[in-house]
Order: sequence, then structure tokens, then C-alpha cells
Amino acid sequence: AMLSQIRLYELVSRDRHFSEMKAALLDWLLGCNPWGTSMILGYPGHGDTPVDPHSAFTAVFDYPIDGGLVDGPVYTSIFNRLIGLTLHEQDEYAEFQSGLCVYHDDYGDYSTNEPTMDGTACLIPFFASLAVAERPGKESMQWRYGGLERGDTDQKIIHLIFTGGDHSEGGETIVQTLRKQGIKAHFFFTGDFYRHAQNRQLIPTLIHDGHYLGAHSDKHLLYADWEHRDSLLVSKEEFIRDLANNYKAMQAFGIEKEDAPLFLPPFEWYNQTISKWTKELGLTLINFTPGTYSNADYTTPEMGERYWSSDRIYQKILQVESESAHGLNGFLLLMHIGTVDERPDKFYHRLDDLITELKSRGYRFELLPDVYPDL
Repeated sequence: AMLSQIRLYELVSRDRHFSEMKAALLDWLLGCNPWGTSMILGYPGHGDTPVDPHSAFTAVFDYPIDGGLVDGPVYTSIFNRLIGLTLHEQDEYAEFQSGLCVYHDDYGDYSTNEPTMDGTACLIPFFASLAVAERPGKESMQWRYGGLERGDTDQKIIHLIFTGGDHSEGGETIVQTLRKQGIKAHFFFTGDFYRHAQNRQLIPTLIHDGHYLGAHSDKHLLYADWEHRDSLLVSKEEFIRDLANNYKAMQAFGIEKEDAPLFLPPFEWYNQTISKWTKELGLTLINFTPGTYSNADYTTPEMGERYWSSDRIYQKILQVESESAHGLNGFLLLMHIGTVDERPDKFYHRLDDLITELKSRGYRFELLPDVYPDL
């Protein structure tokens, strides 16, 4: 209950004076206690959690009730006076019991191991609130693994994003299309892209036209394993050094870190740890909104079933717009500024038609900082 109260207080006041207490209470519930066990059934998934609760669902039908919060320890003096209480199994926490308080992961102990409805009711909104961005009025924004994945779903606004690493042949076409349509877009480039001689005219042009230029890692590193996303492939030091070199390359064009607080990870692949490190650097990690396959504009026919032609991508974007509950509201629509020569149809040649069609459906195209100045 106190954990929930602190969370509500922080959301309303933005005051963080009780953050340490909140962390201690949460740590205690998750196993930082004399018994070294979580007090939540089945959570965390790979931790020591209650498995023999005082519940007929589990005892009789072997039915899992994961997520339930058990009563937790009681004073030993109270436990010794309780009637009708008998432990059914050997006490695996015997060496941790004391004259002050006890806890038993045993069906027979209704005093410490019975799932509690009021406690669980308090716990649910607390954990649910952690999945919502801590930004007042931005509940309709969608975050994943700590990164912004979609903007305001209540607004018919699309945020165009272009990334670049090795290729930039579509730059002039994209520039002219955006000028014609009167649109500002986001461009996230690697350090190598910023340093490449062939881009020395393109980048100042994008800056002059008022587009957002940001970082995409210096060497386009893969941060996390494709199969096991939680497994990091870079150290914190490597991450920080690589990103610093990216911003150093941007400084040659007068772009400071403070001018570009949004960061798009390479390969558009990251995890919660990468988001945490990004936040520690004073940056906000963003990613494209999945579903339209606009980011598949790099694929080639040699890839077989993985190949997405420009027409197929175009139709998929319009399909998502027509069939989704919120259409493309708040979408971060990502494309590449250039692709390999082996791709016969470059999607940026369809950009003008796409923007015209989406505008006819009532959409506006804006920059993220303009719409969400608190990012």
C-alpha cells in the first residue's frame, strides 16, 4: 500500500524525495528480505517465488495463480498463538526464521502464505503504471523496452524518420519531396555517414531546410542478440564511447548533443538496458512503430520471401491505416535514405504519392520535439 501511495504521489507531484523508500519497498517484495524470496506468486519468472500458497485452486487443482501477492511474514508471537495451522512440508526457510517474525511457503500456513486480494489489488496498478511513460498528459504514447515506439494515438500526426549508414543516393529525391510537401522529417545517421565525403552537401541542406538530425551510433553496432534480446553484445563503455563519437562527427556540422536529444538505435534493435544507458546520458531513445513494414525498403529480391517491393510496402501502409483502431495516429514511420543497388525499386520514389494520399486522409506530418516538447 505504501509503495502504491509513493507511486501515485510521484506521478501527481513529480517529487522524487521518496524514491529510495519506494525502491526499498519494491526490493523487499521481490526478494530483498530475510528469506530471500519474492512475495509474489510466479514473479519474477526466474526467481525464488512462493509455489505452495494457501489456495484451494493450487492445492486441489494445481492451478497457477501467478501474480498474487501473499500475506507475507507475521510476528512469531502471533504465529505461535494461531489455531488450526499446521505446516504440511519441511520448512525450507527454517534457518532464516527468528524470534521476531516468520514466513513459510506452505499451504498449511494461512497466516503468511495466503494470496491477499487487497494487497494484489494495490500491486496491479503499481506495476501497470511502470509501463506508462512518466510524462503528464502523454498516456496515449507507446513505449517498449524503455524506448518511444509511437506518439500520441489521439492525434492524426505522423512522424517521418529516415536512417542512413552506408547509402545516401535517395537524399536529393527525399529533400525535394519534403520541400514540395512542406514537411519536416527526422534523419538519424551514423558517424560514418556524417564523415563520408559524399554527404557533405546533403547534410547542410537538411539542416538548412529545418529537418531534425540525430545520432544512429558511430559504427552501427548491434547492441543485443537477435534471438535473446536481453543478452547485450556491447559493454556500457563501448556503448558510451561509440555514441560519443557519433555526436563528435555531428559537431562538424554544428550539431551539438543538446540539439539532438533523440537517439535512434542501430538496426532499430535495443533492450531495457540500452534505454537506461541512453537516459543516463540525457537522451531519449526512440524507435519506429511496427506494423507497416516501411522499414523493409532495404530488402532485395535475392532475399526471397523476406523481400518487400515498394508497391507491397505502399499498400501495407494504407492497409494498416484503414484497418487499425487508431490508424497511423502517432506513427513513427521509418524509411532509409539509401539502399543497395541490388534493390530495383527504391521506396523513396513513392514518398510523394504516399504523403499526398495520407494528407488526403487527414494526417499531418510533424517533428517529435514540436509535438512533445517534454521529450
